[in-house]
Amino acid sequence: MRIFQALLVLVIINGSMVYARELPPARVAVSKIVFQKVAQNRSFIGTLYYERISHVSSEVTGLVTRIDVMAGDRINKGTPLVYLDTEILEKEIILHRNQVKQAELHINHAQKNYQRMDSLYKKGGISEKNYDDASFIYQEALLKKLSAGTILEKLLIQKRKSVINAPFDGIILEKNVDAGDWVQQGKQLISIGSVKDLFIKVPVAETLLKFVSIGQSVPVTINAYNMELTGTIDNLSPIADAKTKNVFLKIRIPLLTKVAQNMSANVFIPTGNGQKMAMIPRDALVKFQGKDAVYTIKENKAVMLPVNIMTYLGDRIGADNEHFTEGMSIIVDGNERLRPGQSVVINGEH
Repeated sequence: MRIFQALLVLVIINGSMVYARELPPARVAVSKIVFQKVAQNRSFIGTLYYERISHVSSEVTGLVTRIDVMAGDRINKGTPLVYLDTEILEKEIILHRNQVKQAELHINHAQKNYQRMDSLYKKGGISEKNYDDASFIYQEALLKKLSAGTILEKLLIQKRKSVINAPFDGIILEKNVDAGDWVQQGKQLISIGSVKDLFIKVPVAETLLKFVSIGQSVPVTINAYNMELTGTIDNLSPIADAKTKNVFLKIRIPLLTKVAQNMSANVFIPTGNGQKMAMIPRDALVKFQGKDAVYTIKENKAVMLPVNIMTYLGDRIGADNEHFTEGMSIIVDGNERLRPGQSVVINGEH
């Protein structure tokens, strides 16, 4: 590899000078190489998933009259999802409210009669049986009101549960019901994934666990959008694969939109101990015959140097090539159409 890189440098410098002389000077911006002790890492393919999923069910039986969400919708905690028919329920609520009022009338009447009987009984004006009958009627009226009130409370709870709300902020993963469906108590209606619990599950060899730690930040690329972000190693699965002995790392990532469970992502996991590397902005990287390279400047001309990428760290990469030195200028802007040996004019420094 080192021999190839040395030959590549010679070929680029010597073989391209004639062609580059014909090109006008290019305006470029540069950045300085700094060295930093970082761990080597490697890309592993993982799978997105929601750690917390609620399979929302109905607590009551009824006919679905309306449903306001579709699969893929982003919803907030408390958002109404499914409405059940309450027409008959409303009539029963009115009926039992009237029964409560009726019971209150009976209580008032029975209480007055009981008070009269109590006064007469103390004076010896009535028998003990008449007194007991009045007391019984009064107590029975109180119980009838309590019973009617309890049934009314039950009906009001049933009415409240006829509107099924989201238990937390989430994404609708699956919808198993629609308007016109009859649902039984306990039927699963909708699956919701918590947007605050989005993870990537990454299989890695058990021998790499000594290089990772809980809470460690790792670079992540969502492959569908080529989106780069930073994840956090949250935990690891307590069960390793019986055949491969791979262990699944759980990488927590920020809230994303337009992502689906089981989408793929590349996660850069440390594969070794820290070593001193040249830290190079990713904007400086170019491709030459399928290999990574960067441009530096010598005698006001662009010189291409091969890059052996050892680690990814946010918007920078770490390289261990010996030709990189502390403070070396590398081109980070204007390098897309640059040719080896082409004259350059430094237009700024990042």
